[in-house]
Amino acid sequence: MDNRIALLRADRGLSRRALAEAVGVNPQTIGYLERGDYKPSLELALKIAAHFDVPVESIFSLRPFPPIADALRFTGER
Repeated sequence: MDNRIALLRADRGLSRRALAEAVGVNPQTIGYLERGDYKPSLELALKIAAHFDVPVESIFSLRPFPPIADALRFTGER
């Protein structure tokens, strides 16, 4: 399972600890999730998505996400 947790955290200026406290887990769990060493429960995935106010599919995927540079080309941004 691929995820964009680290990208979203960086974009929002959140530490692992701050995100962990917001969703009720240990900061190490956030690290494990970001590295792909741990798969979240549905409840945790939904809590993370709700915290960032985005659909769960924009954070978690069964296939690797395309590079951000590719996504920006589709929107016309540079």
